[in-house]
Amino acid sequence: MKRILIFLFCAFLSLGSKAQQAKLLADKIIAIVGDKIVLKSDITNYIDDMKRQGNEVPPGIDCMLLEKMMQDKALILQAEKDSLPVTDEEVEAELDQRIRSFIMQYGGKEALEQIAGRTTYQIKEDFRKSIRDGKLAKAMREKIVEYVKITPNEVREYYNKIPKDSLPFYETELVIGQIVLHPKAGRELEKFAQDELADYRRQVEAGLKSFETLARLYSEDPGSKQNGGRYEINKNQKDWDPDFKNAAFRLKEGQVSPVTKSKFGYHIIQMVSRNGDDAVIRHILRIPQLQDEDVEAAKSKLDSIRSKLIAGTLQFGEAVDKFSDDQNSKFTAGIISGQGGNFVTIDELDKNLVPYLDKLKIGEFSQPMVYKDEQDKQAVRLVYLQKRTEPHRENMRDDYDRISQRALAEKRDKTIEKWFQSKLPTYYVMVDPDFQQCEELKKQFPNYVTK
Repeated sequence: MKRILIFLFCAFLSLGSKAQQAKLLADKIIAIVGDKIVLKSDITNYIDDMKRQGNEVPPGIDCMLLEKMMQDKALILQAEKDSLPVTDEEVEAELDQRIRSFIMQYGGKEALEQIAGRTTYQIKEDFRKSIRDGKLAKAMREKIVEYVKITPNEVREYYNKIPKDSLPFYETELVIGQIVLHPKAGRELEKFAQDELADYRRQVEAGLKSFETLARLYSEDPGSKQNGGRYEINKNQKDWDPDFKNAAFRLKEGQVSPVTKSKFGYHIIQMVSRNGDDAVIRHILRIPQLQDEDVEAAKSKLDSIRSKLIAGTLQFGEAVDKFSDDQNSKFTAGIISGQGGNFVTIDELDKNLVPYLDKLKIGEFSQPMVYKDEQDKQAVRLVYLQKRTEPHRENMRDDYDRISQRALAEKRDKTIEKWFQSKLPTYYVMVDPDFQQCEELKKQFPNYVTK
């Protein structure tokens, strides 16, 4: 029972023409659960969006969507009755996150507003209720399954029911941890980068060159170099370096910051425009150049950490927390995650890392290795091989965690289905005659009426 809110949000962005707006005016109610309604446009927008994304539309999708939407309405009704908490702050944060993702997807706030035919403020207001309803439905689901647990015997019974020829086959999988250090440039080269930026700032303030031109020429940020260092930023975003963000929002429109340090390097920032917590900025990034001795210093530090790990005087998770510069794995005790959770396949790993893994035994730590990270920055890493599986058919010994997760998910689904069976007959339910052919609706809502 997947929520459709994100698809409805995507569909909304396509509604720009007068003809489409007129079509919305002709919308109609196709279902009611309690005092909650489902509109025909809820179904058609979702299906249209699937087509735009190139996805195949399965037969009977309208019936499946209506069933899920009506189930959500029932969950929302019960959540309101039980007074489940959904705060304004949670809703606002979700709205901000959605708006930011679409601004990035469509290349800017102005492009988003042009496509939607609405201001970002209007988009947020239009979807505030939908976001709240979605959170209420999710909260109710979580409450229904809050105390659902799974025992080893239940996992075994679940596994034994799976036909042996249907069990998945797994290639070699690994559980790998890493500690990553980014070498620090020497003081002289750091000062050289700072002096360059200070000179760029002087040129802008003297009117000799525009900030945009200097960013195109000299910035080392590949994500913004070509558009003159331009970004749209929100004060509440958590994914920006805090030092960079704080420096940006201290500026007045048109002002250029002093040289500012972040985890990426050194910057100067220009405030182009600001509207409350939203701002358009430009920046120029300079990364101090590394010398061989800087890389060797990082390798030496990692080698010292490795000695303590081998001696048992330092635990791997503790070392990650204290020393690693890799933000992606800092909250997973250094474990590299893949599609299989903590297990990764060879294909998911950096190709330059694979040859080193053949030399490691389970429980061993590699020598420090120099490599380029996802941002093409030079880094040094130490790898810990925690577990390796051989190619095998799924079994209880090697794959208990995965099997138990599936068994628990199935048990939770059944618990929610039982809840629906007991609760749905107690609600007033109306279904439009156009959906009389939906057999599952008759099973889920046996007492529904038609207009």
